[in-house]
Amino acid sequence: MRLFNAAEIDAALSFEGLIDGLDLAFRSDVVMPPRAHHSIERPGEQAVLLVMPAWSGPEAQRPYIGTKIVSVFFGNGKRNLPGVMGAYLLMDGETGQPLAVMDGNRLTVWRTACASALAARYMAYPEASRMLMVGAGNLAPFLIRAHRSVRPLTDIAIWARRPEAAMAVVDDLARDGIAARAVTDLEGEARAADIISCATNATEPLIHGRWLKRHAHLDLVGAFTMQMREADAEALQRGRVVVDSSKAIEEGGDVALAIREGSYSADQVLGTLGELCRGTISGPHPDSGITVFKSTGVSLEDLAAAITVWERSNAA
Repeated sequence: MRLFNAAEIDAALSFEGLIDGLDLAFRSDVVMPPRAHHSIERPGEQAVLLVMPAWSGPEAQRPYIGTKIVSVFFGNGKRNLPGVMGAYLLMDGETGQPLAVMDGNRLTVWRTACASALAARYMAYPEASRMLMVGAGNLAPFLIRAHRSVRPLTDIAIWARRPEAAMAVVDDLARDGIAARAVTDLEGEARAADIISCATNATEPLIHGRWLKRHAHLDLVGAFTMQMREADAEALQRGRVVVDSSKAIEEGGDVALAIREGSYSADQVLGTLGELCRGTISGPHPDSGITVFKSTGVSLEDLAAAITVWERSNAA
């Protein structure tokens, strides 16, 4: 059994390749049981264990089984440790033999960014050149690089509550020859952007529907609980909304929260990313205007990313 650290995952993946891999996976018959969510009692703090399994369907030529195990320890900040940590176990789908254990955090940022870019490839205006990244955490540089692989971006702005964090992402991108700007005028940049990607821990809307221009594409990644929100209901009302899975309608922020408060209806959601990839629903129409993608993360994405790492590493 092989172990893959973050550097080895980076070496095995490319944005274009993983986006194509996710597209194929969403068209396939991958089985995704419900995510198991376990509360862990610890003195004086909260902790959660998440188990996300998936496996290839019976039609797969080379089947795999995968499970991501994620721990969320809310008190880890005081220990100078990440709050979210995890590992991914990939197994042979014919024999059940364990093949590899992979850095779960690194696999997650890759698959999350590429899922958003996959949605943008179907939904964003083809000539989109201006991107606004809202948030400057670990996902930000991955989301920017992924979107650059599907649209001709020439102007990239980064906004964060702490300007120095936005500047750090600018510096990170510059090392790869990618020019970006750290900005402080969120509304002004949002009004000009063709693509807005949000990956924050916001609990109140940062992006307002009235700001969005006619062909804007809004990518909502960060709000994953019912206490979090990155965009208001007007943004959803104005756009064609696609979710990565039906659980985005039932849990997580943004769409689910707007439905619960009565400012948006589940019937207004156009469909899922899988339906978009299979052509069951269509991307933007010339006169449809704004598009919105809400991501909550699904186990199919982790499995597709792990398979890509495994197969490319063994082909090298």
